[in-house]
Amino acid sequence: MSDTTLKATAAASGASATERFLTDKNGPSAPYADTARVNTLATEVITALHEVIRRHQVTYQEYDALKSWLISVGQDGEWPLFLDVWVEHVVEEVAHSTREGSKGTIEGPYYVPGAPELPSVATLPARADERGKPLCFTGQVTDVSGRPLAAAVLEMWQADDDGLYSQFAPGIPEWNLRGSVTTDAEGRFAVTTVQPAPYQIPTDGSCGRLIAAAGWHAWRPAHLHVKVTAPGHESLTTQLYFRGGEHIEDDVASAVKAELVLEPKPTADGATEARYDFALAQTV
Repeated sequence: MSDTTLKATAAASGASATERFLTDKNGPSAPYADTARVNTLATEVITALHEVIRRHQVTYQEYDALKSWLISVGQDGEWPLFLDVWVEHVVEEVAHSTREGSKGTIEGPYYVPGAPELPSVATLPARADERGKPLCFTGQVTDVSGRPLAAAVLEMWQADDDGLYSQFAPGIPEWNLRGSVTTDAEGRFAVTTVQPAPYQIPTDGSCGRLIAAAGWHAWRPAHLHVKVTAPGHESLTTQLYFRGGEHIEDDVASAVKAELVLEPKPTADGATEARYDFALAQTV
């Protein structure tokens, strides 16, 4: 494990994720206008919490511990991490339950727009001494009928061999292992990168304290993040995992779907190759 890993604290990562959300997702937007919807959702969430308190006879000591922990989540900047790890997978499931085409999953807190633009055959930006087994990721983007989508864009991002993301950990070049790949006339792409490693979500902050107190683990399986867009089609945000990888069956973020597991194959030069084809539904 490199020195960089030891310096990547939850506080720094959480602060970066919070700042990124407020910048890119327009977090501090106008108040939500649908009063009836807010009333329904807020009332049911609060009522569900009341029922948990009654059912488990929650004490004042436990209540104060909860209050203290909720305050610390905000102070640590870990609300994006908490929500993306333990809540987003259900929101994604509901939001895309009727969508045709390839399966999506959570975006997570480490997406950054504006990655360097790359051609259909490309290598993700990386350090000269980037560690990790070389990976050739290939595939094709089509519509749900199988028609190739030329000039579709695949935004890719991933952790490095230490499980760290550029722009969220110190000492890593800004766009390391991030890129926006444009498909060729047949919707094809071939991207050279390194195979990411499984990693722990930050554990030295509030989310880590919850994990320790509950006796959970903090691991995510190795994965590639991909956001696919094409004019006239619904965008797709997904993650691709590796058959046989650690924590495929017990991902802390509950984001793995069987349809998203790659079948990596060794190549003669000691690298790995994996293919995945994306099918996008047309917008209504």
